[in-house]
Amino acid sequence: MEKIKIKDEFIKLGQALKLAGLVDSGLDAKIEIQEGNVLVNGETECRRGKKIYAGDVIEFNGQQIKVEN
Repeated sequence: MEKIKIKDEFIKLGQALKLAGLVDSGLDAKIEIQEGNVLVNGETECRRGKKIYAGDVIEFNGQQIKVEN
């Protein structure tokens, strides 16, 4: 499982996908999220503005990313 560090209290899901290098652009993130291809803590998430906090786990395309402060 890879890890990404955030400096603020939270990061939006679309931004987290870009930060982790899982998508190339915000548009790619938007499409993947809206199509239901992204899980947050094991549940499908369809809102790219979903706030992601330290301890949350994002799953996309067979990869898991844990968010840390």
